[in-house]
Amino acid sequence: MSRECFKCGKRPVAGRSIAMKGIAKKKGGIGLHCTGIVKRRFLPNLQKIRIKLNNGVKRVMVCTSCIQKGAVEKA
Repeated sequence: MSRECFKCGKRPVAGRSIAMKGIAKKKGGIGLHCTGIVKRRFLPNLQKIRIKLNNGVKRVMVCTSCIQKGAVEKA
């Protein structure tokens, strides 16, 4: 099963984690310097729940924001 919300289509997005070292010039230092950049993924908070679909019940992955909004009806 893919990491995608059944209702809104929310899925993982790529980003970077940047490590900085030093003190900002504003605070009296010589400035911040980048010491490393690492690729990472931001994963949505998906939960496997049973929902009512048409005239039956189906188990799907839904993000917690859709569950809180009431966008899906639990079985």
